[in-house]
Amino acid sequence: MKKQLLFAIAVFGFATFTYAQDISENAIGLRLGDSDGFGAEISYQRGLGDNNRLELDLGLRSGNNYDGFKLAGLYQWVWVLDGDFNWYAGVGGGVASYSFDKVPNGFDDSETFVFAAGDIGIEYNFDIPLQLSLDFRPEIGFGDKAYKNDDLDFDIALGIRYRF
Repeated sequence: MKKQLLFAIAVFGFATFTYAQDISENAIGLRLGDSDGFGAEISYQRGLGDNNRLELDLGLRSGNNYDGFKLAGLYQWVWVLDGDFNWYAGVGGGVASYSFDKVPNGFDDSETFVFAAGDIGIEYNFDIPLQLSLDFRPEIGFGDKAYKNDDLDFDIALGIRYRF
């Protein structure tokens, strides 16, 4: 009976360590999204436990007549799909602002607003300290003019990060 119990514990322990998460303590890089999500963002991930982390993304945009920024923070849960291939989901929010330098006809469309966001994606962690990810992030803005055409925005992005 003792042998069977020890065998069961050994099998359970092996299975647990085989599927353990490979979340880096830190990862920094770029999140390259569509223009609705401010395009390219500087992205930082901080591991908080065995299967969760915090992600912070800062997007900056500038043109001839406008400037803007967007800061998003997300709490994510990570699950192993196969080996170094994971999927993740998260929730969070942030703040964004945009302003126009030259306003045609005196109509000012500048605004600062907050938003709530969800996140779902897949990632691959290479043997070298490189991580590639693809995610989908729906966002809903809260402000006088936030997302004035639809109150909902969808952002799809490719992430490239250095893990350390």
